[in-house]
Amino acid sequence: MQGKKPAAPANDPLFAKNNYILMAAGLAMLFAGFTLMAGGKSADPRVFNEDEIYSFTRITLAPILIILGFVIEIVAIMSKPKTQKPAGNDTGLV
Repeated sequence: MQGKKPAAPANDPLFAKNNYILMAAGLAMLFAGFTLMAGGKSADPRVFNEDEIYSFTRITLAPILIILGFVIEIVAIMSKPKTQKPAGNDTGLV
């Protein structure tokens, strides 16, 4: 068994172009969600502005965007690139 060398690793990219586009979209969605959730600083720290803290944007919209961003990231990582089927054997039986 001498002379056998291990097979060289394939130079295929880890993800397809479609995956990277989805990852960028997910990151943009996460950034938008965290940006909308941030803030709430008042000019006077002794004054509590309920409308600013408990606004629809911070309580509802921002968390939805963050969850959607994470879901998009999971889909982008888990989805396989489309490959062409080999010709013949359409039944799937061996």
